[in-house]
Amino acid sequence: MTELRQSLGKKGEDLAAAYLKKRQGYKILFRNYRCVFGEMDIIARDRDVLSFVEVKTRATGAFGKPQESVNRRKQQQLSKVALHFINKHNAHNLKARFDVVAVYLLPEEERMELIKDAFELAIT
Repeated sequence: MTELRQSLGKKGEDLAAAYLKKRQGYKILFRNYRCVFGEMDIIARDRDVLSFVEVKTRATGAFGKPQESVNRRKQQQLSKVALHFINKHNAHNLKARFDVVAVYLLPEEERMELIKDAFELAIT
């Protein structure tokens, strides 16, 4: 991964975390949660729901919408990370969902789009 992409991703994650906290009322529990199965950008509480959040950032419209890159393979990986977290933190009694924050850092505009319940648990 290039330095430019890493810094763009980090900026997007920082903006998304602030947006979720200040504008959406989420309580951020973990950022960049890592386990043997991979990484979850943000794990937060949205009232009584445990939210596993993937952040996708784009600085150009050339590659489509950010959320389109959360494909089936990525959903499966995120599902494994979420299950690992739930088991490790004994969070079986909580409702959980997967959210995606699409961050647009375009020259003409900077905006965020929250997609709640973006996909179902995907284990194969």
